[in-house]
Amino acid sequence: MPDPVIQEPTDAIVRITSTAICGSDLHLYEVLGPYMHKGDVIGHEPMGIVEEVGSGVSNLRKGDRVVVPFNISCGSCYMCKQGLQSQCETTQVKEKGSGAALFGYSELYGSVPGGQAEYLRVPHADYGPVKVGSELPDERYLFLSDILPTAWQAVEYADVPAGGTLAVFGLGPVGQFASRIGVHRGFRVIGIDPVVERREMAARHGVETLDYSKTIGDELRDMTAGRGPDAVVDAVGMEAHGSPVAGFAHQALGLLPDKLAQKAMETGGVDRLAALHASIDAVRRGGTLSLSGVYGGQASPMPMLTMFDKQLQVRMGQCNVRRWTDDILPLVEDDGDPLGVMDLVTHRSGLDGAPALYEKFQKKEDGCIKVVLNPGA
Repeated sequence: MPDPVIQEPTDAIVRITSTAICGSDLHLYEVLGPYMHKGDVIGHEPMGIVEEVGSGVSNLRKGDRVVVPFNISCGSCYMCKQGLQSQCETTQVKEKGSGAALFGYSELYGSVPGGQAEYLRVPHADYGPVKVGSELPDERYLFLSDILPTAWQAVEYADVPAGGTLAVFGLGPVGQFASRIGVHRGFRVIGIDPVVERREMAARHGVETLDYSKTIGDELRDMTAGRGPDAVVDAVGMEAHGSPVAGFAHQALGLLPDKLAQKAMETGGVDRLAALHASIDAVRRGGTLSLSGVYGGQASPMPMLTMFDKQLQVRMGQCNVRRWTDDILPLVEDDGDPLGVMDLVTHRSGLDGAPALYEKFQKKEDGCIKVVLNPGA
């Protein structure tokens, strides 16, 4: 594809130095395929060097090093001023009934080319990009684009009481950071994942870990005086490739014409819900369920009677990245690396190695937890 060019006065062009593969990129193919088209560029965890700025951008200049948040927000509308940048009224994809536009995330979120490329056009660069220093390695900053603020918001929404217990379902990249943030805040954290390498990584950061099983709710209650944890973060989401039923449904969607498949997505409930239902079962009565995992089905069934009877608080939503970056930036620059940002990446490659690493990531092979691509490598 040709290099991007300035289209609006508040655009910037960024040369990508690092970009990451995210679990939700896989969902683009598995669930949002009907909304994707030939030539779409995916990827929404990029950082790099500013090459050019539009006439309306005064906060950046050529040569600045920036992290680019995955949601595109203006910073000045009603929603942005409420700290809800993922609902930005300026970039909302209203024709699809969606929130703020996202990089590399199909027509459902604006068909904005993403960051798994050599260059990226960044709309609203007068607000969105986070300018960072030049001394520390990319990995100190890269995850400010998505998964670190996503995990931060998940723990904020979990509203764990002082000295309380937080359970995290799913120890992928977001679950790893949510667990570490919980430990950093002084909570007892229990991470649940069926993949041994993920549990071992979490354990290095002071997280108690459990394998996922059908009796996980009972195990968690046994560890918490019979009540269950005060809060649960569901960092799993749909992960259709791990669910035969959901996987079949998504495969069937792929056989439909685009318009019919889109309609089926809007009315069907095809998500993998095992982790969500286990979270609802495990959390203590009067506790909080925080959803950071991605769910795509519009009609997925929920155990409303149980949720009402247990008097649960439930919070969820796309991360409002710019709301949290000022809080997190000092921690990623801290010499002690309190959130362990340098202990997450397991695989690296240039762009040409992306297809093979997507497969490893999807199948959870070779200890693959987080992949970073370096376009210039």
